[in-house]
Formats: sequence, C-alpha cells, structure tokens
Amino acid sequence: MNVFDFALEMEAAGKDYYENLAKTACLPGLKTIFNRLAEDEQRHYEIFRALKTGVPAQAMPESTILDAVRNVFVQLPRDAQVLKDVAESLAAYRHAMKLEADSYRLYEEAAAEEADPAVNSLLLKIAAEEHKHYTILENLYNFVNAPNQHLAWGEFSNLDEFRQFGRDLSD
Repeated sequence: MNVFDFALEMEAAGKDYYENLAKTACLPGLKTIFNRLAEDEQRHYEIFRALKTGVPAQAMPESTILDAVRNVFVQLPRDAQVLKDVAESLAAYRHAMKLEADSYRLYEEAAAEEADPAVNSLLLKIAAEEHKHYTILENLYNFVNAPNQHLAWGEFSNLDEFRQFGRDLSD
C-alpha cells in the first residue's frame, strides 16, 4: 500500500471518528469542535485523492479551526456535573489524540522522502494541521480531566488548564 492509499484510509477513518464524537457530544460546543475536525479531515482526504490520481499539488487553504475552537472553549460550561458527563468520553479523546499523532508522523516521514517540492510542502502543511488537531484534543482532554487530577477544589481545578489552553493555541 502506498502512502496515498494509507493517508486516504487514515483521513476517512478520522472523519468518521470525529463525526461519531460530534453525534454523541453532550455540549453544542463540543459538537462544533468535532465537526470542524471532521471537515479538516475531509479536506485532507480530498487532497490525497487528487494527489493519488496525479493531479498536481494545489495550495491548501489555511484552516481556521484554532480560531473556532478558541471561541468554543470560552463558551464551554465549567459546571462540575457537565464536565463529569463530558469526562465519560476521555478514552475517545485519547484515541483521537493517538490517531492525530500517527497521522502527523506519517506525513512528516512521507515529506522527508518526497522529491517533488510542491508535494513535500503540502505534506508538511497537512502534518502541521494534524499537530494542531492533536493540541486541540490534548487541551480538551486536559480541560475535561483536570477535576480528576486534583484532590482539592476539583470542580474549579480545570480553570488553570482552560487559561493555558488559550496560550497553547496561540503558540
């Protein structure tokens, strides 16, 4: 299986996974995050499908997901019961983080072996987007899981992680 076939499978699986997370999300903001991630994965899929059929590499538009996620995170409730309900999905978030990390590594390795500068640049750009996806999921995971990591003031302990989330996304 060549890198394009593998990338197509990974992107399709990622899109399906995020669509399922969006369907089961108990908060509208989380639905938005997962739907935006699914849209990015679909864009990646279409790029790889074009490359596989021999269409020259096209410029990929910048993703606006980080701006959207920042806005959503500001609106997420910090109510302990709501976060407890969301925390039931922690395993799914960890799995999504693994998928994004695997995608990032795959595209970085493929770019290192690519002779065509346009394809190389595109692979690196997609790898960077996958890294952003990982960061979003990691921050979401940390935000939701924070009450489980602190012994005192558990219902308020995620506020520090929430503030850090905004700083992480601006890096």
